[in-house]
Amino acid sequence: MEKGVVMELIRGSTNWAKVVEDIVKLEKKTFPKHESLAQTFDGELRKRNAGLLYVDVDGETMGYAMYSWPSSLSASITKLAVKENRRRQGHGEALLRAAIDKCRSRKVQRVSLHVDPTRSAAVNLYKKLGFQVDCLVKSYYSADRDAYRMYLDFDDSV
Repeated sequence: MEKGVVMELIRGSTNWAKVVEDIVKLEKKTFPKHESLAQTFDGELRKRNAGLLYVDVDGETMGYAMYSWPSSLSASITKLAVKENRRRQGHGEALLRAAIDKCRSRKVQRVSLHVDPTRSAAVNLYKKLGFQVDCLVKSYYSADRDAYRMYLDFDDSV
């Protein structure tokens, strides 16, 4: 396994266009068209309370995590994806940990996310890092695809 570096995508950086292009390709391969942000990706990244982290291995984008903090109380992991041939190498966990840290730095009390219950590797990763299933949201993705709403509460004493 090649060791990747988790980086934050900064608007206007010299690699902005290449990283966004790589992420849009990954987004299209990973998520069904109606769930993909590929068409609106730039707009999502322009939002004031949003951030994007990505894993770089020798100039190649292996995966990304998108997060937002819509209020002072909560944050969301809105997307997490790793290239199929790079899964189970620690990139997803590194991205998720970094996104959690970014959310924690915003002093929010809770981070939430939605995940397809059939994506057991993703569900297990979230549980490994302390997320708990809140409930099953029927027809979240489509009429025949549900989602777990999961959350991670931050302990104020930490």
